[in-house]
Amino acid sequence: MRRTQLYLDERFWNALHTRARSRKTTISELVREAVRERYLGSQDERMKAMQAFVGSRKERSDSPDAVEYIRSLRRSHRLERLQSRSRPERLQKG
Repeated sequence: MRRTQLYLDERFWNALHTRARSRKTTISELVREAVRERYLGSQDERMKAMQAFVGSRKERSDSPDAVEYIRSLRRSHRLERLQSRSRPERLQKG
């Protein structure tokens, strides 16, 4: 954690001081909380965004299951096609 210094006008300081006393916390904690919510979003919002992102792959109906996709790649004939290009009989025709 880093230390910083803020200059607040009386109105802001009084509001923070009153809120800190009523919540039994410090002005510093109120400021940290406000910065977290403003610039990082609330924890609930971050959790919802992460769950939506993680679940987005599952919900797609246009893409195959990951296991099936890997199996389809393994069934590919690409290696055979590459080998047929490098056979000596092809080189003699050219």
